[in-house]
Parts: sequence; C-alpha cells; structure tokens
Amino acid sequence: MPVPAEATASRTVLVVDDEWIIAAATGMMLRELGWQVVEAHSAAQAIAHLDKGGALDLLITDYSMPKMNGGQLARHARDLHPALPILITTGYSDVPGGLEAGVRALRKPYMLDQLRSAIEGLLGSP
Repeated sequence: MPVPAEATASRTVLVVDDEWIIAAATGMMLRELGWQVVEAHSAAQAIAHLDKGGALDLLITDYSMPKMNGGQLARHARDLHPALPILITTGYSDVPGGLEAGVRALRKPYMLDQLRSAIEGLLGSP
C-alpha cells in the first residue's frame, strides 16, 4: 500500500549514489511515495548540498562510493544535522556494522515496498 502523498508531500530526501541509474531509480520510487527528491552523484556533491543548510528530512546514501563511503558521509551529515535520519544502501552481502541510532541499512537491489518499509522503520509509520 503506497504512503499517502500528503504524509510526505512537504518532505525532502537527499539521494546519494555514484551510479546515476540507481540514483534515478531510487528517486523515481521516492517520488512515487510522495517525496521531494534531491540527487547527488558523489559524496562531494552531497556535502555541498548539506553545507548549504537546506531543509532535509532524510538522507539515503550508497555505502560503496569512491573517495568517501556512505558511512563517512553519514558521519559528516550528522555533524551538520544531528537528528537527520539516514538510510545506507549496499549491494554487498554484509550490511555495514556499527550503525548509530537513526541510521539503518538496506540491501540492494530493493523494491518499492522494501524502500517504503525501511523509511517507515526510520521515521515511523505515516
């Protein structure tokens, strides 16, 4: 069952993945769930957006990226936005360990229902 659009219509998510097709697919799923989506295709692009101080309700980042992984990006994001919920996605069989409160992991590939469920686990059900 889709999340009602009014539950997320004013919410913004930053999606970070160095693979454009994955970022675009994730963005499409999130828009279907009613989110406003900002895409970044590197940790550097994400940091530039985070440093601007724009309002964000959620960060979804790939774990394995060149130069800075998703765990490092999550720590940087938390320095700037301590309460920001973060979802780390990974295609590896081992989900990153040592995730702090408000950070969860989701294994790739994922479907719309799995993404929705992971978000609801972070933010609570709509």
